[in-house]
Amino acid sequence: MNYISIKDINSLSKWVKQAIKIKKNPLKNQSLGKNKTLGMLFFNPSLRTRLSTQKAAMNLGMNVMVMNFTNEGWTLEFEDGAIMNSGASEHIKEAAEVVSQYCDIIAIRAFAGLVDKEKDYQETVISGFLKYATVPIVNMESAVRHPLQSLADAITMEEFKTKHKPKVVLSWAPHPKALPQAVANSFVEMMQMQKDMYFVITHPEGYELSPEITKDCKIEYDQNKAFENADFVYVKNWSNFNDYGKVTNSDPNWTVTAEKMALTNNGKFMHCLPVRRNVIVSDEVLDGENSIVIEQANNRTYSAQLVLQKILKKL
Repeated sequence: MNYISIKDINSLSKWVKQAIKIKKNPLKNQSLGKNKTLGMLFFNPSLRTRLSTQKAAMNLGMNVMVMNFTNEGWTLEFEDGAIMNSGASEHIKEAAEVVSQYCDIIAIRAFAGLVDKEKDYQETVISGFLKYATVPIVNMESAVRHPLQSLADAITMEEFKTKHKPKVVLSWAPHPKALPQAVANSFVEMMQMQKDMYFVITHPEGYELSPEITKDCKIEYDQNKAFENADFVYVKNWSNFNDYGKVTNSDPNWTVTAEKMALTNNGKFMHCLPVRRNVIVSDEVLDGENSIVIEQANNRTYSAQLVLQKILKKL
C-alpha cells in the first residue's frame, strides 16, 4: 500500500472518522510499529510535515530516520539510460533499492521545480521511488500533490462544521514568490470526494489550476461574491499554471481581510502554513477567533498516523 494521492483513500468519510478516533487516544497502537523503521527523505525544507509525521511514527512505536538531500545526500539522477558524466552522483535505481533495505516505509517530500510543467506533473522524484523502491511510499508533498495536508484539512472541517452542507471556498491570495500548486490541487481533489459540501474556487482570471484537477468545480472570479455565506475559507497562493511557475498577479486586493470574512457565514479561516502575514491574510483574521490554522496543523499528526497505521497493518 502506498499513499501518494488523496485518491488512494477508498472512503474519505470513514478515514476521517478513524483519524478523529486516533486523536482521542493516539498511543493506543504504540506496539504496531515496534521494530519497524520509517525513513523520511526531504528534498525540500519542512516544519509541520516533518515534525507531525515523525510524531505520528513515534506514536505508533516506530523508529525514525531522517535525511535531508539538500545538504546530506548525493545528487540523484532520475532519467533511465542517463550518461552520468555531470552533476548527479547516484541513480535513483540504486538509491531507492538501498533505502528500502534500511526502512519498512519511505516518506518523501519533493517540491515542484516550477520551471518545466511537464516534468513536474510527471512527479519525477516520487515516481522514481515508486518504480525502484521495494517498500511502501508515502507522499509528504510532491510536485503536484500534498495528500497528508488535504486529509488533515478534511479532519479539521469535520470537527468544525455546524451544518449538513457547509459552503467551502478555496481562495487564491497574493504572494511575492512563485509557489507550487500541490496544496491547492490536493484540496480540490479532497473536496471532490465530499458528498455533503458545496465547493467554490476563487482566483484572478488566468490563475486557473490544471483543468485535469479542477474538472467541473465551480470557479468564481469575484472573491467577494465567492465569500458570501461561506462556512470555511481555505486560502492558498499558487503560481500561474498557464505561464507556468510565474507570478503574473500580485494584486493586494486579494489579501483576506476582516471585511471580506464579514461576508461569510461566520466562516472559519484555514491555511496550511507557513503564511505571510498581511500579504496572504491580515493579522486581524489570522489571530481572530475564527482562525483554525493551529487546530489544522495539529491534525497533521493524525492524518499521518492514520496513513502509517494502515500501511503497517498490511506489512
